[in-house]
Amino acid sequence: MFMALKSYLKFIWKAKNDDKCKAFSACKKFGEFFNMNKKQLEIKLSSLKSFVLRKIELEQYQSSSELASFILLKALFNNDIKGKVVADLACCNGIYVIGALLFGAKKVYFLDVDSDVLSICKENVKSLKLSSKAVFINSDVSSFDKKVDTVLMNTPFGVHKRKADKDFLLRAFNCAKAVYSLHKIESKSFISEISAENGFLVSEIFPIKMSVKKSYSFHTKKEVSVDIGLWILRKG
Repeated sequence: MFMALKSYLKFIWKAKNDDKCKAFSACKKFGEFFNMNKKQLEIKLSSLKSFVLRKIELEQYQSSSELASFILLKALFNNDIKGKVVADLACCNGIYVIGALLFGAKKVYFLDVDSDVLSICKENVKSLKLSSKAVFINSDVSSFDKKVDTVLMNTPFGVHKRKADKDFLLRAFNCAKAVYSLHKIESKSFISEISAENGFLVSEIFPIKMSVKKSYSFHTKKEVSVDIGLWILRKG
């Protein structure tokens, strides 16, 4: 369906006025279909069991179903999910790679150093009857040695440990061709540099306002908005 949209856009560029109207109408219908499927995905992902006991040293924050759906649809549009091997190197409750399975990934890896959240991943996968394509690894990110097509991840932002996201990026560069990764928006220079040093190009950056609910005892507000970005990185 996404290839159809690309074809429509090419047609609009070359078409005469009357044909452009027809093409725009077709794109509108596609957009309605796209939004409907995004909503269905959000509902599905919002039903997943989350984790309660968060470990601050791991900077564990749960991605919302809305944010995960946005990233998953971007990756699907870019042909980085369907029929591909996908990994999440900091999987928490597994929302990203479970979404990848729902979109037709050939195989997925759930990696997390926290055995408690990995147990929740297993529950979520089992509840959706997707276990046959799932591999669970309880390990530090530096130990991951599988080759995959795509990495989807929400890494630690490095608030409590400076550049904590560096190890995750280096491992992703070592194992994948495409990386979709969330970071604080002020990390632009750092991510551009480390990507170039490892033969990756910054394909796109999408600024995002991430809503973070009170999760730890030191949080003083019920909810805050954090400026982050989605980086899409590709091997050069």
